Amino acid sequence: MDLNLSGRHALVCGASQGIGRAAAIELAELGADVTLLARSAERLAALADSLPHKHSSQQHAWRSVDMSDSEGLKAEAFGIVESHPVHILINNTGGPPGGAIHSAEAVAFEDTFRQHVLAAHTLLQTVLPGMRNSAYGRVVNVISTSVKEPIPGLGVSNTVRAAMAAWAKTLAGELAADGITVNNVLPGYTRTARLDGLLAVQAQKTGRSEQELAMEMAAAVPARRFAEPGEVAAVIAFLCTPAAAYVNGVSIAVDGGRTKALS
Repeated sequence: MDLNLSGRHALVCGASQGIGRAAAIELAELGADVTLLARSAERLAALADSLPHKHSSQQHAWRSVDMSDSEGLKAEAFGIVESHPVHILINNTGGPPGGAIHSAEAVAFEDTFRQHVLAAHTLLQTVLPGMRNSAYGRVVNVISTSVKEPIPGLGVSNTVRAAMAAWAKTLAGELAADGITVNNVLPGYTRTARLDGLLAVQAQKTGRSEQELAMEMAAAVPARRFAEPGEVAAVIAFLCTPAAAYVNGVSIAVDGGRTKALS
């Protein structure tokens, strides 16, 4: 099985923590040059310094940018590809606050759409020429199981995540002939800051303890536990390898069996 990513350049969004951080480490372990993208310069710098080097020519870098700043993101992306074409793009951005969809303000949809779909589109258009020139491209979008089963209380997120999945499915059909695949990874309950935040909000609303709520959530998963970020990252990394060249246009749930949808 060919899992070698030596000579490939990966751009990983949301790399300062959680699943993004774990994905960056996995890709570096497979030999890829990794450029980290997120807002926290301090965290990115520390991670870039600690990423694995599997061969002497492997290089890692980082760029600090706000994904909701469309112009700033575009400028940073052009700066990245100017010297080092990107072969692998990991779109990964934190979700919006929870809440019922009927009471959500229009600006919440606009802001979240810009941060997710428009940011991913800006990056895709920037890296696409390099992928086409090398006849190798991997786009992996870290979304949510809500694209298969909407999650109660996450109205804005459910809406925009579904839009992201539709964007990806359309691209998968357009770019496959160029040797470029586009796939989605759908994490279930994963031990990240995002999950901690959701538990804290729910605890405040219900008056129940975060530990009690976490145990209840884990009990709803057939695996009876939350995922570790590295377990999701392993699937992301596989989709980026030569071995996954014929996997295209799919949404893979990494959720311990919690999602009940068949497709």
